[in-house]
Amino acid sequence: MSITATTNPIESLQEQYGSDVAPQLTCDGIPTFWAPRERVREVLGYLKGKIDRPYAMLYDLTAIDDRVRVNRQGLPPAALTVIYHLFSFERNEYIRMKIALDTGALSLDSITGLWPAANWYEREVWDMFGISFAGHPHLQRILMPRSWIGHPLRKDHPARATEMGPFHLSEEKEDKEQELLRFRPEEWGMQRSRDGSDFIFLNLGPQHPGTHGVLRIVVQLDGEEIVDAVPEIGFHHRGAEKMGERQSWHTYIPYTDRVDYLGGVMNNLAYLTAVEKLAGITVPARAQVIRVMLSELFRIISHLVWYGTFAQDLGQLSPVFYTFNDRERAFGIIEAICGARMHPNWFRIGGVAADLPDGWDGMVRDFIRYFPPRLAEYDREVLRNRIFQARTKGIGSFTKEEGIEWGATGPNLRACGFEWDFRKKQPYSGYDQFAFDIPTGSRGDCYDRAVVRVMEMRQSLRIIEQCVNHMPDGPYKSDHPLATPPVKDRTMHDIETLIAHFLSVGWGPVIPPGEALGAIEATKGNNGYYLVSDGSTVSYRTRIRTPSFAHMQMLPQLCRGRMIPDLLAVLGAMDFVLADIDR
Repeated sequence: MSITATTNPIESLQEQYGSDVAPQLTCDGIPTFWAPRERVREVLGYLKGKIDRPYAMLYDLTAIDDRVRVNRQGLPPAALTVIYHLFSFERNEYIRMKIALDTGALSLDSITGLWPAANWYEREVWDMFGISFAGHPHLQRILMPRSWIGHPLRKDHPARATEMGPFHLSEEKEDKEQELLRFRPEEWGMQRSRDGSDFIFLNLGPQHPGTHGVLRIVVQLDGEEIVDAVPEIGFHHRGAEKMGERQSWHTYIPYTDRVDYLGGVMNNLAYLTAVEKLAGITVPARAQVIRVMLSELFRIISHLVWYGTFAQDLGQLSPVFYTFNDRERAFGIIEAICGARMHPNWFRIGGVAADLPDGWDGMVRDFIRYFPPRLAEYDREVLRNRIFQARTKGIGSFTKEEGIEWGATGPNLRACGFEWDFRKKQPYSGYDQFAFDIPTGSRGDCYDRAVVRVMEMRQSLRIIEQCVNHMPDGPYKSDHPLATPPVKDRTMHDIETLIAHFLSVGWGPVIPPGEALGAIEATKGNNGYYLVSDGSTVSYRTRIRTPSFAHMQMLPQLCRGRMIPDLLAVLGAMDFVLADIDR
């Protein structure tokens, strides 16, 4: 099979596969195709390695239960549909591939041989939808307990605990659950001994402080050397995607705050970017700049938590107190503007909840003056500390190519020397109007990942200062009829407008049928919301692609051959959040 010179993916695929691959128009403009299930591996392999400017990254892999979908808009018949999102850095473009499945044939070939990152994604699709993948090395549940009955993201699975009857934990059930938690090395292809010596299997977590949450890592040790590691996730799973399919479009916004719970309004922005594409809403300039200013402030807030706790993971106690103090100062601004701190729930469909209060600019300018000297002090305390450098330089390295294979994004990928930031490459919310640099590293190790994040805080300050100096006038919310809640200027003018306002707030907008991906440069990497509307007041499918899920899957590769203290350095430098992994 020869490499084609055709640049258009539609022409290239149809030239290669003819009518077997059918295009579909979508409102987000992402090239979308349907392929036969028996050729999925072949088509995806072609897109990854045999097309001009290939789609090298498996960005996401998920599914939809289509059995009760009403507005199919001429789509092929399907009981369930598997969706692959790929990304080409050379094209700066996503591509979406869909496979329709019948109820009696819920299986596909695994693509773990094409992308190692497909391992966890395929396990998740099996766990949530019951779709199997032939050739997968270890297809078992990943987010739900191994004893769980059913597949939660199917439409016939209950969405609320009140629909499932009372829960009773008998002694027999408790014993069974405990036994299922027992780690059996053979299930993961591990040996218990080698050359006459036994390996040690150590549980790190699920309550170890180094895991920053409820995460379990089973480490295979030869003495103190890490032979292999198996991360076990799902302890923090709360069904965020399922909740997105029962809440109305606007009442789901507060739930997004709790995904990357250190990212605040950044979560709102990723979700609303997709909703506004579906609804065809243009956000006013003032609202865009307000969104950017608060998002960058939350980038600093999130990085401050990472900075202090990372230093603490490596043995420095003082920095965490200083960085959390600075975080409080930033939270003071957030609270003054939004009325809340960690979970402000302040962005709305079409804009923001309210205009900026009096005195907001003075508070922000004070922080802009205050923060740079603090960063300089932390450079001396942390980054230039010889022990910190010894614990991080050359530890947990990976190359740009390896990062792309595993789906790494954000600071973790930029630390490899890859100058890629979605704020610049695919600007959203007016980011193309701001001047800022993209910090990069060179070695792709724990130290470079730290340096990149520290430099990013300085760039966020640059962006925030531009927001203060050039805040445009105008409305803080769109007057589009689907913006929620609607503009209230004429609410009391006539009964029809009052009723429309009441229904829009109470039931939420009716979003036209369609699908859209909204993806942003969040605090930890690329955060994407893939939303499917069936033309109602709720989302038919809410898919959350989080950076931490992809990054945690890389952990075994980064710590093999290292020592246990190095594992804690790798975890700290990764900057993950458990809710961002488990959703």
